[in-house]
Amino acid sequence: MTENDAEKARPAGDRPDAEQSANWAAQPAPQQPDATGLGGHATPHTGAQQAYPAEQQQYNPWSPQAQTQAQQTQTQQTQEHQAQGQYTQGHQIPGQQTPFTQPGPSVYAVPQQRQAQKSTSGKLLAGVAAIALVVGGVAGGTVGYLTGDGSGGSAVNALDAPKPAQQTGNLPAGSVESVAQKLSPSVVELQVSGRSGAGEGSGFVLSTDGYVLTNNHVVEVAAGGGQIQAVFQDGKKGTATVVGRDPTTDIAVVKVSGVSGLTPVELGRSDDLRVGQPVVAIGSPFELTGTVTSGIVSALNRPVSAGGNGDQTTVMSAVQTDAAINPGNSGGPLANMAGQVIGINSAIYSPKSAQGQGGETGGNVGIGFAIPIDQARRTADDIINTGQATQTFIGARVQTAPTGGAQLGEISPGSPAEKAGLKSGDVVTKLDDRSIPNADALVAEIRTRAPNDKVKFTLSGDKVIEVTLGGQPVTPN
Repeated sequence: MTENDAEKARPAGDRPDAEQSANWAAQPAPQQPDATGLGGHATPHTGAQQAYPAEQQQYNPWSPQAQTQAQQTQTQQTQEHQAQGQYTQGHQIPGQQTPFTQPGPSVYAVPQQRQAQKSTSGKLLAGVAAIALVVGGVAGGTVGYLTGDGSGGSAVNALDAPKPAQQTGNLPAGSVESVAQKLSPSVVELQVSGRSGAGEGSGFVLSTDGYVLTNNHVVEVAAGGGQIQAVFQDGKKGTATVVGRDPTTDIAVVKVSGVSGLTPVELGRSDDLRVGQPVVAIGSPFELTGTVTSGIVSALNRPVSAGGNGDQTTVMSAVQTDAAINPGNSGGPLANMAGQVIGINSAIYSPKSAQGQGGETGGNVGIGFAIPIDQARRTADDIINTGQATQTFIGARVQTAPTGGAQLGEISPGSPAEKAGLKSGDVVTKLDDRSIPNADALVAEIRTRAPNDKVKFTLSGDKVIEVTLGGQPVTPN
């Protein structure tokens, strides 16, 4: 997903009102984004109509003529045999054709050449249906016997069977159930309001004293004196305040007061994730608190630009998943099957509506993105310890090169880029062993590293330069 994509990822966060709706779409990437991230950047089946023999076409035992003939024949038989004293029920006069050759009705399709007789046939079939209903009790008893054990015993009814034993609390390790049981008490719904609107999202508990990790775009509406209420799985509620936030990585920390007995999550790691491994997402999509979904890791290190404000575009090297993520899931945990949090659900891919009206579907299409927990953990630790996030940077503007890669623009004096010997016009094609196809990829990869990390830039022409990354405090918008 590049800065030129017509369809961007968008936050899977709160449900804003009309005034907020513009914040759901990704901001267009500028022509000269900054590598620091602070610059301008059932088909219906046809029943086969079975043909029947010609003699059946000539004689239909259910036709009115056949019924009349049968009644006349039976009357004649009765009169003759009563006169002779030889009447026997079911006797058939030689040469006469009995109207019932086998038990039960037979329905015949109307041949094409007899279209004019449809009304008569319709009445006949309605009559047959009425007969079936009238004798339903008798027929039902017969069918019950024939489909039973054939010995005349009583029918078996599932409603008469006793309830099975209740499930025990011993859930299989590594199951979705066990992950949900472990994590759900630590997941919180955040109901947010401020001067510019209201919405809701998710978060998860970091500490027993109330620190909760979430997305910046979930709580930013309350940053200027708004209100945040935290609602836990057991119904407990508490007031939360913003401790700090980083719009460039879409991470924020809030602290909940007035609630005790909180259960922190167990944090995992995101540097050893594998494509195809199962994961579980928990959150409050569309205000449905405590919703659990599951899927797999669909891709890793996916450069995604989503949900920024003004000129501070959020760019992250995301974990892609097909676990269902919807508006309201933002800030909630993405966990491995050990119940360890390995990402923060943050954005979803929203294609244009099928109606072609330019709107967005607004729901899950199987493409969601999470911030890797390794990056989120470092940012959250900075916020809790200092009240401010620290951003990794190199001090150069960057844009996508025409032939691929990230082309460096203006180099800031005294910056890590200048100290390493990078020049304006250099095209970065790799960072360590990671391919860099565009500007967003370079920005995302730099942000996944920590300040003072040493990385190798491979430039076009295979020149390699080692850069020591810098760090600078983030000023929220």
